[in-house]
This record gives sequence, structure tokens and C-alpha cells, in this order.
Amino acid sequence: MEKKAEQQKAMAKVIAKAWSDEGFKKRLLAQPMAVLVEHGVEVPAGVELKAVENTDKVAYFVLPAMPTGAGAEEMEERLAAGNVYITYCFCT
Repeated sequence: MEKKAEQQKAMAKVIAKAWSDEGFKKRLLAQPMAVLVEHGVEVPAGVELKAVENTDKVAYFVLPAMPTGAGAEEMEERLAAGNVYITYCFCT
């Protein structure tokens, strides 16, 4: 299995466990780096990780960092053309 798929599968397991285990969810929100690493999710060195939980009343919008070496105009064109993967969900 390719690395990206492995990471997505590991992250899906963490999310599913958080949905079904309140204690695990509290620990994930308090110590996201430790929990993800324990469950096989690789987090790049030097990255600070913060975890938040959407609710039916509050949804978080995450602004992705612009890729290194790309200009704003180039990224706008790539976004408009659908050449950049963006995830969002206002799910309840």
C-alpha cells in the first residue's frame, strides 16, 4: 500500500476511535501529536499540531498553507482549475 493511503487509513482509524471512545477523544484533543504517532500517523518534525472538534454549532475553517515556491496568482489558477485537493465539510 502506498504511504499516503497508509496514512489516510491510520487517520481514519483514529477518527473512528475518537467517535466511539470519549476518553480517547479527550486525549486526542489534549495530546494530538502523541496520539497520532502512537497510531502510526506520521507528523513531520518541527510541526506543532493542534486538534479541535467541530460541533453542530461550531465549525472550524482551516486555511491551508500555500505551497512553497508558488505565487498567489499561480495557486488561484490551480485552485480554479481543480488541480489542488481541498477538503471541507460542514457536516452535522
